[in-house]
Amino acid sequence: METKKFKLESAKSNIDWIGRKVTGSHNGTIDIKEGTLLFSNGNLSEGTVVIDTTSIKILDITDPTANEQFADHLASDDFFNSREYPEAQFVITSATPININTTTVEGKLTIKGITNTIIFDAFINITADSLTLSGKIVIDRTKYGIKFRSGNFLKTSEIL
Repeated sequence: METKKFKLESAKSNIDWIGRKVTGSHNGTIDIKEGTLLFSNGNLSEGTVVIDTTSIKILDITDPTANEQFADHLASDDFFNSREYPEAQFVITSATPININTTTVEGKLTIKGITNTIIFDAFINITADSLTLSGKIVIDRTKYGIKFRSGNFLKTSEIL
């Protein structure tokens, strides 16, 4: 059984994000601090990715003042609370190959100390000395205590 471990190169790795709200959306990037992926017999078997929540960048707001204000807001408790939680983490719990380049990945995503299971298809390309992995993950931010302007979170009152 051949096992190969890949260490993520932080300088070449990032996450492109789109954040949706009731009135629109924003997009940007967030850096991957570190990570490793383990392959057994050519198939993804384990892995951990650490995300640097302090590195979030907004790409669709070009005004420097507005961009800085929004970045500060994303770092606040309304969103990532980056001061208290400077890292988020994804740990692979299982990986099921679909075909030669596609694997269904299941894992635990932890943001702000709250962990939920996520499942997505990863597109993997391995050469003799490198690996590229990409995929699309859709998360419900309210499951991580991020409720600001979310259409999925409505406060209800009991009517007597």
